[in-house]
Amino acid sequence: MTTTNKAQMPPGSREQTPASDGLQAGLKDRHLSMIAIGGVIGAGLFVGSSSGIATAGPGILLSYALVGTMVVLVMRMLGEMSAANPTSGSFSAHADRALGRWAGFSIGWLYWFFWVVVLAVEATAGAVILEGWIPAVPQWAWALIVMVVLTATNLVSVSSYGEFEFWFAGIKVVAIAAFIVVGGLAVFGVLPGVDSRSAGLANLTSHGGFLPNGPGAILTGMLLVVFSFMGSEIVTLAAGETADPRRAVTKATNSVIWRIAVFYLGSIFVVVTLLPWNDPSVTEKGSYVAALDSLDIAHAGQIMNFIVLTSVLSCLNSGLYTASRMVFSLGERGDAPKSFARTTSRGAPVAAVLASVAFGFVAVFFNYAYPDTIFLFLVNSSGAVALFVWLVICFSQLRLRKVIERDEPEKLVVRMWLYPYLTWATIALIVFVLGYMLTDTEHDNREILLLSLLVAALVVAIALVRERIGSASGTGKDQRDETAVRP
Repeated sequence: MTTTNKAQMPPGSREQTPASDGLQAGLKDRHLSMIAIGGVIGAGLFVGSSSGIATAGPGILLSYALVGTMVVLVMRMLGEMSAANPTSGSFSAHADRALGRWAGFSIGWLYWFFWVVVLAVEATAGAVILEGWIPAVPQWAWALIVMVVLTATNLVSVSSYGEFEFWFAGIKVVAIAAFIVVGGLAVFGVLPGVDSRSAGLANLTSHGGFLPNGPGAILTGMLLVVFSFMGSEIVTLAAGETADPRRAVTKATNSVIWRIAVFYLGSIFVVVTLLPWNDPSVTEKGSYVAALDSLDIAHAGQIMNFIVLTSVLSCLNSGLYTASRMVFSLGERGDAPKSFARTTSRGAPVAAVLASVAFGFVAVFFNYAYPDTIFLFLVNSSGAVALFVWLVICFSQLRLRKVIERDEPEKLVVRMWLYPYLTWATIALIVFVLGYMLTDTEHDNREILLLSLLVAALVVAIALVRERIGSASGTGKDQRDETAVRP
């Protein structure tokens, strides 16, 4: 990697290099392609869209479109930075370089916290489905089993993670594609053997209009669906373990638009045209199950449960991978115990994986022992981390674009559109969403934001205290003097 001009980096930042020390390029092109596609199809799309549809009606399409646009812009910025400087820490490493060590430390640990809590949420969701199929095995045992199995795949090698994710994501992609095709044919009345009287484009306007609850419901809908998009950024972490990280990031970044358009907007469009948005079954059964049931497809509920279970396992698999790679990067940069940066001969960061899954197991225990107190706090306090991450990506890109243009313009193989105007517009939109969360008490978004801000403030405070102590004691002084810069 070309050495960055020291005069361009902010004080306290450090030069980053691609994740080649210990980690191995075990992910193939097909693995990363499916990770990129599957990363935008979380279990939240299947189980979380019902509340959004019930709140905004057909107008939920605009909510998804607005959030999708925001994610596309953020991913474009992240792609620009990651293609120029591939690294296992992705946006955390970029924030470290662009904004200072405190920023990389803070957003890295917050992101890790988010994903280890997700491990518990998804393990429990999967256990509920599995217990329904095999009630002889208790729910807690199913949660333990799926956590242990996916921990094992992550401990073996990155290629085993990639293989599992390839098939998990593949099932999700095929299922969504089939749902869109079958549902679309039914909407236009050309599905053989099906006479769905409730299906049709008229469902977009016939039941109180396109915005039955008013334009404000679009914003509320955004709050309900925004977190289902978390995971799009995983591909930039995984790209560091491919043979050609720059090409992998470029390809994934360029395809994010059609992925969101097809899998989110396409499938939600089918749902709200197959049956009225205010049909009770949407909230009782879930939007996708209700849509399939409206076509009288046999065993629709079990089919959808299988797809949701696959999504849950995919999310668990990727969540453990992502959390371990983030804490691995933090260990490399001295912001986590050095043991987290050690790998096996197969390139697996064992300590990082075990530390992440250990916290996940603790969170699962809290979910069963204290679901309405400790676990609820963990879930709510990590709820707004996605927006914090996207905001940090925006500010990092604003700073690093100037550095890359000045020192290494040949590395700008991915460019943010209309820089810096669209970057600032994205920042304004994210800040607006955060501000709107403060007004939403009906869906607990106000509490989620306040608790998330509390945890974020605590982590930032720890980062600043560490820096001050390090400066006072001279610890790391040589490293900071070597890479510190004037803005």
